[in-house]
Amino acid sequence: MDNPYGLMALWAQGDWVAKGTLLVLALMSLGSWTIILSKFFDQQKLKKQAAQVDAAFWSATSVVVGTEQLSADSAYRYVAESALATEQRGRSTEQSIERALAKVQSRWSDGMTFLATVGSTAPFVGLFGTVWGIYNALVKIGVSGQASIDKVAGPVGEALIMTALGLAVAVPAVLGYNWLVRRNKLAMEHLREFGMDLSTSIK
Repeated sequence: MDNPYGLMALWAQGDWVAKGTLLVLALMSLGSWTIILSKFFDQQKLKKQAAQVDAAFWSATSVVVGTEQLSADSAYRYVAESALATEQRGRSTEQSIERALAKVQSRWSDGMTFLATVGSTAPFVGLFGTVWGIYNALVKIGVSGQASIDKVAGPVGEALIMTALGLAVAVPAVLGYNWLVRRNKLAMEHLREFGMDLSTSIK
């Protein structure tokens, strides 16, 4: 038997505010999982790029040869090419490496603000839906003049679903944010070490 007090009932019986709140939570969840999964696959590529550097770059006959052996989309290759281009112009490579590292770090951080925002605001969006649902339930009770369990349970239960949905959206966003930040930090540390060693090798 279909649940008369479930999510589908909430969508079918809810007004435009309730449906709007559900849509906002759905978009937040979709955006969070999209970022988490895309960042995970990006970080897997970074691990392969780091392994490629450790295996091939430093064993090459020169920095130029080692750079050419790296993948075209490698962040390490981008840093190395930036340093080599600056070195050919007779300028210090340290600043160019720092600028390249900053651009890479900025690119790796894309989407993290969205996860942090979802993690901090989704519970309040769900709470807003709960408050609105309870308000509507009280209005219906006042209009009907009946406050029996069967009249209260449905609207109040559907309203509380909003709180659960807000938490269900926020928790993965918070956990994903912390997990991705930690992995980004480790990857950035390896890239910075590469940049330092590269600067020494070019001098």
